[in-house]
Amino acid sequence: MIEIIKINKEDKEKIKELSQAAGAIVKEYYDPIIGAEQNDYMIKLFQSPEGIHEQLNNGHTYYAAMEGDKYAGFISYYPKDGKLYLNKYYLSSEMRGKGYGHALMDFIKDKARESGYPAVFLNVNKYNSDSINIYKHFGFEIIRAEKNPIGNGFYMDDYVMEWRV
Repeated sequence: MIEIIKINKEDKEKIKELSQAAGAIVKEYYDPIIGAEQNDYMIKLFQSPEGIHEQLNNGHTYYAAMEGDKYAGFISYYPKDGKLYLNKYYLSSEMRGKGYGHALMDFIKDKARESGYPAVFLNVNKYNSDSINIYKHFGFEIIRAEKNPIGNGFYMDDYVMEWRV
């Protein structure tokens, strides 16, 4: 059974644990797609304890998906452009196929409805065909492509996908 717990900015130990779990999950996803060098840079920037804490201080909401005391995955979102922006949506490979991905997506969609947002949108790497197909399965549509610099000479080459409430 999955439990979805909120990560608060005051809980330094949970942030540290989430950072360790998130780094491992993100490496699993993106090393094969963008390479370890760019992925390590992005993990340090966005999934280090400092990066997570900074995001929490800037209006991001983080939840960890737990199976007992094990991190199954995590999500992060925040309001952007009058919609709910799904910034992070990850599930470890060993937790896939248990319905946890559906539970997390239902959770996000419920948060959007409860908050009155007309849509949930996200960025996904153009070459991450597995995730693109999963998002399409959940009712998301590609609305545009974009390429954003993230520093150190790296870019995020993405599709923006959206699900309408």
